[in-house]
Amino acid sequence: MDILIERADGVLSIVLNRPDKKNAITAAMYQEMADGLYEAEKDPTVRVTLLRANGSAFSAGNDLDDFLNDPPKGLDAPVFQFLRRISAFPKPIVAAVPGVAVGIGTTMLLHCDMVYAASTAKFSLPFAQLGLCPEAASSLLLPRTAGYQRAAEKLLTGEAFDVNEAIAMGFVNGALEASELDAYVQNKAKKLAALPASSLRVTKALMKRSQSSEVTARMETEAEQFAQMLIAPEAREAFQAFFEKRKPDFTRFE
Repeated sequence: MDILIERADGVLSIVLNRPDKKNAITAAMYQEMADGLYEAEKDPTVRVTLLRANGSAFSAGNDLDDFLNDPPKGLDAPVFQFLRRISAFPKPIVAAVPGVAVGIGTTMLLHCDMVYAASTAKFSLPFAQLGLCPEAASSLLLPRTAGYQRAAEKLLTGEAFDVNEAIAMGFVNGALEASELDAYVQNKAKKLAALPASSLRVTKALMKRSQSSEVTARMETEAEQFAQMLIAPEAREAFQAFFEKRKPDFTRFE
């Protein structure tokens, strides 16, 4: 199974389990994660959700073959269901990032409450490189978290950055040795699960309240722009170049 759902001590873990593909995410995986978050939200015995991955990568982002063969069609597509669930999830979400986090592998972290990463983790937001635009409300949340100029550098260039910069940008709490990451994060989730569930929910709701409607609106706007750009010539050139293992040529596009 490409997504594993595990339960222990009040913690529901959603585990990306496609290590041979660097946990690249398919539409079916988005649906399973969306369903897992729905289950965790409705189950009173689940007090905390843990998001982690098997293998050396967190996620290489969208599985491009699956993504291009079955692109998102409308706001009910599995990827948008997942993004709505994670952005509005009322209980704490803790994430463990063991390695590379590309595209949505990074932007989903902006919706988590605590994020810990391996000291060797790398992050990138290569939307512009693919002729696309940001998603997951990252065009709103990253400038607020990291500051405009730093967010602009990452979103406009798509260049990779390390865990120390991710910490400085404010969306990763701390770095650990890869061998220690899972145990540390699971212990953090268990400590949260031992606290009063109502206090956790209300505290999170208060922190999120001022931006919740903005996040929803921005995700919808991004989704509309993303869908248009996905079928534009620039994106076709970017994806064709990727599969042909060459550098794309955007000079003929205005």
